[in-house]
Amino acid sequence: MSMPPRATFALDPRLAADGPALGDLKLCHVRLVDDARFFWLVLVPRRDNLVEIIDLPAEDRAVLMEEIAAASAALKAVSGCAKLNVAALGNMVSQLHVHIVGRTPGDAAWPGPMFGVGTREPLGDALETRVAQMRGALGLAS
Repeated sequence: MSMPPRATFALDPRLAADGPALGDLKLCHVRLVDDARFFWLVLVPRRDNLVEIIDLPAEDRAVLMEEIAAASAALKAVSGCAKLNVAALGNMVSQLHVHIVGRTPGDAAWPGPMFGVGTREPLGDALETRVAQMRGALGLAS
């Protein structure tokens, strides 16, 4: 059986700087990326010293996949996006994290990949609304 997250879990500061925390699922810490160009979540398994998905025990990999599916469904329901992009790149930040990005024809990078395209545009006044929407869709307390 999977062990509960350890109290020593530390989020990479670069992930923390991407946007506000939405809360914690069973395995993952969930954050909203503050970028008005894309509807974007990041899931970070609360385990130490992980770089790749294969670094997770089998039980945790299964939980991660379920949390990716739940977060993807919530993001699609709230955003109305046409397509979901899900990626665990880790080229810039090695701590294991999974990006879930809602894509729509005509968005800032469509139809190409959105990583490294343009400059992030903060949500500004819309940030609190998006946070509340996603927390509600994910069943996370504020």
